[in-house]
Amino acid sequence: MLAESYPFYLANAPEAPNADLEVFDKYSGEVATRVAMAAAADIDRAIAAAARAARPMAEMPAYARKAVIEHCVNRFRERFDELAMSLCIEAGKPIKDAEGEVTRLIDTFVIAAEESVRLGGEVLPLDISPRAHGYRGYYKRVPIGPCSFISPFNFPLNLAAHKVAPALAAGCPFVLKPASLTPVGALIIGEVLAETDLPEGAFSILPCRRDGADRFTTDERLKLLSFTGSPGAGWELKAKAGKKPVVLELGGNAAVIVDADADLEDAVARIIFGAFYQSGQSCIGVQRIMVHAAIYDTFRERLVTATKKLKKGDPKDRETFIGPMISEKEAQRLHEWIEKALAAGATLLCGGERDGAMLDATLLENVPSDAEVNCEEAFGPVANLFRFEDFEQALDMVNDSQFGLQAGVFTRDLYKAQLAWDRLDVGGVLIGDVPSYRVDNMPYGGVKESGLGREGVRFAIEDMTEIRLMVVRTPA
Repeated sequence: MLAESYPFYLANAPEAPNADLEVFDKYSGEVATRVAMAAAADIDRAIAAAARAARPMAEMPAYARKAVIEHCVNRFRERFDELAMSLCIEAGKPIKDAEGEVTRLIDTFVIAAEESVRLGGEVLPLDISPRAHGYRGYYKRVPIGPCSFISPFNFPLNLAAHKVAPALAAGCPFVLKPASLTPVGALIIGEVLAETDLPEGAFSILPCRRDGADRFTTDERLKLLSFTGSPGAGWELKAKAGKKPVVLELGGNAAVIVDADADLEDAVARIIFGAFYQSGQSCIGVQRIMVHAAIYDTFRERLVTATKKLKKGDPKDRETFIGPMISEKEAQRLHEWIEKALAAGATLLCGGERDGAMLDATLLENVPSDAEVNCEEAFGPVANLFRFEDFEQALDMVNDSQFGLQAGVFTRDLYKAQLAWDRLDVGGVLIGDVPSYRVDNMPYGGVKESGLGREGVRFAIEDMTEIRLMVVRTPA
């Protein structure tokens, strides 16, 4: 179970000036714990401390940074069950999914430990013409400085880790605002970091209200903003961020193509995972399913049968696959989208019922292209089936979206796989799998409304470091 209350972390140290933020058990609706909320003055102190920590963090030797990250790995392994249960309670995540996220948290920190001792550079030949005779160039990567991180509710541990772990590896102090709906996971990370000998001010983890979070974006002492969340909020923050670089991991409307030669049993199993894993609350959750006409009817029958078998209920039950959405408000919003699509001519294949924050795993077909449940990000347990006649038509259907995060393609044809990689306007193409799959060392991010930049530890480190050149002249 969760502790009775949790402090925030300011300049590496716990502070509990209040316990104002109530964190609810997303299944029972009861208050599970209370968390300290940071005020504007606290945020200002944290940013000032991060600015002071910039040089000590940059001067930490690689082995010391690695040791800090390895300490986190060891402690996360020791606290595995506690971390999983915190996700189960505060995020409503089925326990098996919660355990999967803790495993990924550990993976992300393991990767960061490895990358922390690989921050190299290059010897740059400059003698490209006679005027540069006697000159040599060298460059290395140096920390960008204090970073600002804002993480979302759907992966409270691992999406925070994808900001925190690269910052530690790169030598950047940071301030982190976790989602108010799910702050506990990030605060446990803070509790573990507080056990290390990081320089004072190296990290602050501060739940706060939105009106107080403006400093995370606008303060010029912060040299990078990395935000994961909704497109509307992300682009608004980018407009306010000033001169600092901004990395945005935003929404999606992920599609998967099932070609005529696909293994249907395998495709159905993977799409069930991709569409309904943690109640569809993933920006790479399968929302649009394009199926070749030759296999459409058979595929639809198998997918509907498998969807109806999914057990919904208490996320603490190991047999539960569909848990609650993050709030009743979000479940109501998506249920209304489903009802609007049905009123506009869509066909309900299964699901469609809501009880509070619990929404059935839902499949639709004949969904109008302009229906919200098709063209916006559903972020819940609903997917739409479409029929196509030829592969290039399917690629065009996938691209007919304002989003472009990842796409999946089930085909045995190498040439079609390559064509999909060439043509799909997304950040990643997965062949033989759903777009919902991610390994934590791969470049991850999107195009169009899905964001800017890439995460994945090595690629995040590139954003958190800058190239510094040195030129040496050897006199004649």
